[in-house]
Amino acid sequence: MYKSFYSFIESVSYRDRKDQRTVNKSNREKRGIFVKFKTRLMVTSVVIVLLPLLLTCAAFLLVGSHIEDAEGEFGLLDVNRIPFTYTIENYSQISEELLHEVKRQIADDPARLENKEYLDEISAQLNSKFSYIIVRKGDTVYYTSNHTAARKIFNTLPEHGNEIPYMETGYYYNDMKKLVKQVDFEFTDGDKGSFFIVSGVSSLISKKVLRNMIIAFILVLVFTSLVLTQWIQKGIFTPINQLDIAMQNIAEGNLEYMLTTEEKGEIGELYRNYEDMRLRLKESTDEKFEHEQKNKELVSNISHDLKTPITAIKGYVEGIMDGVADTPEKMNKYIKTIYDKANDMDRLINELTTYSGIDNNRIPYTFRRINVADYFGDCVEEVGLDLESKNIQLNYDDLVEPSTQIIADPEQLKRVISNIIGNSVKYMDKEQGIIDIRILDEVDSIRVEIEDNGMGIAAKDLPNVFERFYRTDASRNSSKGGSGIGLSIVKKIIEDHGGYIWATSRETEGTCMHFVIRKYQAPPEQ
Repeated sequence: MYKSFYSFIESVSYRDRKDQRTVNKSNREKRGIFVKFKTRLMVTSVVIVLLPLLLTCAAFLLVGSHIEDAEGEFGLLDVNRIPFTYTIENYSQISEELLHEVKRQIADDPARLENKEYLDEISAQLNSKFSYIIVRKGDTVYYTSNHTAARKIFNTLPEHGNEIPYMETGYYYNDMKKLVKQVDFEFTDGDKGSFFIVSGVSSLISKKVLRNMIIAFILVLVFTSLVLTQWIQKGIFTPINQLDIAMQNIAEGNLEYMLTTEEKGEIGELYRNYEDMRLRLKESTDEKFEHEQKNKELVSNISHDLKTPITAIKGYVEGIMDGVADTPEKMNKYIKTIYDKANDMDRLINELTTYSGIDNNRIPYTFRRINVADYFGDCVEEVGLDLESKNIQLNYDDLVEPSTQIIADPEQLKRVISNIIGNSVKYMDKEQGIIDIRILDEVDSIRVEIEDNGMGIAAKDLPNVFERFYRTDASRNSSKGGSGIGLSIVKKIIEDHGGYIWATSRETEGTCMHFVIRKYQAPPEQ
């Protein structure tokens, strides 16, 4: 029996160690997830910088390609000197200066505009300003510095005589985005001529500005990355790190490490889940510790309970061996005492065996129909002789119909009565003890009351008397002996019979145990 008991204790310890290994494994997995999360955070930080940067570079390369196309189409060669953007006013100001010069040349020598070398000089001045000239003679192009562009715009140019008044903006062609300045004159042969300055007004970007924009964009991305990383660090990485520290404390057995937060969302939920887990682990650990303490107390009580009858048996046996029991009367007395002590030991061993069955939920039951009057009558007769020898008066009242039956295990129900009466005898403090057993009719149940006039139970202890190992007064019970599991066995057996049990008591006056078991109802006849 003791071997099975210690096997039970060992199995509890094994489960504890297994649970600890599970917690350690869980913590290692959490640390693995933590490392993966840190890696993902770093990758995210890099991607935040690289992806927009690559896309931006691709966009600027596309813009650069567009600029090169513009060079090929419009002859805009000197891109390095292109300003960031040119508005209509910028282009108008550029062309006005040249128009002043052309007007002076026409006034001084109109034939000068027929000189292609002079026109080449003017074109050279305009190449760096996204502009070119067209000289029209009649309905044909006499000269242009950009033949491709001139062919596209020639047919849309204003007629001769529609010269824009001096200092006005000029013509703006929305479809081609061109600013046109016009000066009319006559060739030496009498043909009508017009001098046009055509300027592109598309917003073009220089290489220098392009570099500056890229640098600025990179700085913006790096700053954004730092801000986002710090935000993620504070909002996710730091709480996860704190949770990892808390889990390490749990793994080391420190269940007092609290982790609370007022945050909402996933992090707050994670903290609250940790706190729930910690409290449950702490509660479970406290229960296991309390159970271990009670087991130690049980072993101590067992040692005490076994030591007393064994010492008495040894003493009386030695007395017989030494010839102290030299008369038949003394011999009978010694043998009876040895028998009683052996019965006490047997009762204790049976109690512990039953306790082991309760803890493993393996109490053997053999249920059958029992006549209440016959069964309790036999029980009273059996315990009455023992109580009489202890100067305790037993009173018995059966108030149910003689034919009343219940479904019960006779052996286990007898254990209930014996344990209750045993407790009454153990704590009897009156010279003349009295125990009353009453069987009452409760319509569809019977109620059994076992009342004594012993020392009673304090009101604060009354709710706990059916708990395992509970003893109302440790020092008093130690002197009386007892494992503290008798009434817990009683409660388990009654509940397994489908009944319930409770106690009422008054200190110094006595205690009454009540339990109820349903009657057997015969099935109706067909």
